Amino acid sequence: MNINIEKLIVKFLAKEADLEELKQLEVWISNPENEALFFEFIKTNAFIKMTMSNYDKKRAKANIIRRIKQEKSIFYNKHKGNNIFKYAAAAMIIGVLAATYIFRNDLFEEPIETPSVVVEEPIEMGTDKAILTLEDGSFIELDEDAVFATKNLNSNGKQIVYDTESKSAEKIEYNYLTIPRGGQYAVKLSDGTQVWLNSESQLKYPVSFEAGKPRQVELIYGEAYFDVSPSAKHEGSKFKVFNKSQEIEVLGTEFNVTAYKDETIIYTTLVEGRVVINTSTSKQTLKPNEQSSLNTANNSIDIAKVDVKVVTAWVNGKFIFKGKSLKDITKVLSRWYDVDFEFENKSLEEAKFIGELGKRQNLEKILQLIKNTNYINAYEIKGKKVILK
Repeated sequence: MNINIEKLIVKFLAKEADLEELKQLEVWISNPENEALFFEFIKTNAFIKMTMSNYDKKRAKANIIRRIKQEKSIFYNKHKGNNIFKYAAAAMIIGVLAATYIFRNDLFEEPIETPSVVVEEPIEMGTDKAILTLEDGSFIELDEDAVFATKNLNSNGKQIVYDTESKSAEKIEYNYLTIPRGGQYAVKLSDGTQVWLNSESQLKYPVSFEAGKPRQVELIYGEAYFDVSPSAKHEGSKFKVFNKSQEIEVLGTEFNVTAYKDETIIYTTLVEGRVVINTSTSKQTLKPNEQSSLNTANNSIDIAKVDVKVVTAWVNGKFIFKGKSLKDITKVLSRWYDVDFEFENKSLEEAKFIGELGKRQNLEKILQLIKNTNYINAYEIKGKKVILK
């Protein structure tokens, strides 16, 4: 690839190519000998750190030529006499490089203005908030602006921290931490175990663990990431996590559990250490980077290798989707933004996407990224409902 073509592609990506340069790019990419060079350049310079192994080259080539022609047509119709071609270069690349659509937050600095987007009022992003239910049934609303403390715990607005447990708890008292849709929160248990809770989740746990006995908590529903204090620090006391249909036995480790009420599959993903998954019919040991999938309908369980960074991205303030369907993506978004999604065209549900996005941004920006793939024609926000068209 000569230096002039490289500069042209860079200008294309930077939204700075004029009409003549677009024509040159169209002629150049139409040559089959240049196809491999083009995709290698894009992979190296535009989508580094992204998964590109499954893209369809023939489809990509045809699509990019089609899109360039479309944009040239728009240029003639909307920019007569104007030498600068203002178009969404990132959206073009996204729509043409793969059968799986790709979006990345830092490629979309300026949303496209379009009349096909209807927004009644902006949707607020999720925040640090939770409801703490005490042993006596009373509850305290926690949020990022509130500091709260009792004799055995304190909260800084993001996390509850319990006092270090005494040698023996005279009476086991339980607290519940409930995370609503549009929320997240963390808790440091009395044994030092750290738990991060995702939106629409609930954890039951003792205020203080009983010395010499297994440390037990229950993820009633939702998603949680556990960084467990080792048994060696607690006289060999094991740590167990219960949730519907399974028991997780832990020996000092980090793992993620996803067990939402509206899903029949429970996912347990091991980051490091060792856990044993016990069900009524089986016992499975997970190794790091493995995930168990328990089907609660028939009690079957499967083990598979996974990318733990993708599974646990939510803890680090990110959404990472790797070949996820739009239906699954909207489930994640609905919990964080506290909205409901409706598909006007049911076939849209199965569209596959790859992408990495920050959680701390408006929902409209994410919807615009998805729309820029040209798979959906429009979206409409009505109160707490998002309609994809």
